[in-house]
Amino acid sequence: MASASLLKSSPVLDRSEFVKGQSLRQPSASIIRCPPPPQPSPFLLAPMLMSLSRLRYKTVASPGRGILAMDESNATCGKRLASIGLENTEANRQAYRTLLVTAPGLGQYISGAILFEETLYQSTTDGKKMVDVLIEQNIVPGIKVDKGLVPLPGSNNESWCQGLDGLASRTAAYYQQGARFAKWRTVVSIPNGPSALAVKEAAWGLARYAAISQDNGLVPIVEPEILLDGEHGIDRTFEVALKVWAEVFYYLAENNALFEGILLKPSMVTPGAECKDKATPQQVSDYTLKLLKRRIPPAIPGIMFLSGGQSEVEATLNLNAMNQGPNPWHVSFSYARALQNTCLKTWAGRPENVKAAQEVLLVRAKANSLAQLGKYTGEGESEEAKKGMFVKGYVY
Repeated sequence: MASASLLKSSPVLDRSEFVKGQSLRQPSASIIRCPPPPQPSPFLLAPMLMSLSRLRYKTVASPGRGILAMDESNATCGKRLASIGLENTEANRQAYRTLLVTAPGLGQYISGAILFEETLYQSTTDGKKMVDVLIEQNIVPGIKVDKGLVPLPGSNNESWCQGLDGLASRTAAYYQQGARFAKWRTVVSIPNGPSALAVKEAAWGLARYAAISQDNGLVPIVEPEILLDGEHGIDRTFEVALKVWAEVFYYLAENNALFEGILLKPSMVTPGAECKDKATPQQVSDYTLKLLKRRIPPAIPGIMFLSGGQSEVEATLNLNAMNQGPNPWHVSFSYARALQNTCLKTWAGRPENVKAAQEVLLVRAKANSLAQLGKYTGEGESEEAKKGMFVKGYVY
């Protein structure tokens, strides 16, 4: 459940309410990012607090809502389209993304949508800007800013995430285009170690990205995904997650990132996908909340979990279990496949199926909305929604 500080309504978004070029961190004395208002007030004299207030009470971390991750790269989107027999063309990607953002009433359950760069600048099939459609739905547009994973020299066949070069100018441009938060995903592999080098590289990259994003007015989502690959048990995942999050927050502090202006997108603490001992939702909840309480400062306003290859129902049940009692943070979801899988298959690329696919999307969004409030029961779920989506060695 959301903490008491987050239990406020979510008024309709208005672009004009965001101050152009505002920073979520305190600017240095030599830099003026916003001209002083004609009649200063304590609220307007603190653009940082203004941004955080909107983040907490008005936008992404609002009760009963979570994030739709629709930021698949063109290559990854192509894999999804191929699964329903569609060619990976811009027109097909546009048609599918239009289906998602125009689902009637989506903003009742979804507070933010993470977009790929193509989508941020894209229009719907009806010629309306995707960003404008989201804002009309009371959904905050966000943007994926990392440039993907590449091999990490000197490691145990591990990866690092590229994209820091030119990030300042890109985030400034994304802000002008309407994005108000950003996402950077890096990964840690348990079967490959993880090595100290890989953990440090993941944490440092996330911290630099967070500081740069805040300097350019975007709320950073910090996402070190601990991959499901492996035969390890839940205790090993917990051990690695403790190490990873300790490193992440150390470097966030070193880079002077403002904790109150950060959202997290962690993995749930689960056994490896190939482990014989499966965990119940209660076990996943117990381990995950124990991790959060040991590593995550209460200043963080929102924790939006990734699904990481779990089935649609499994991800929702685990989220629901974590919201059976009060938490210091807004504990919610930022799902991609766990919101889209059945929707995509229902659509199958056919215009006559758009309405049915949107209805399926709303069913999943509502289920996770209930889970964020701790009220999901799992009744009436389809067999398709119960199918696991883990792919060994999956490359995004």
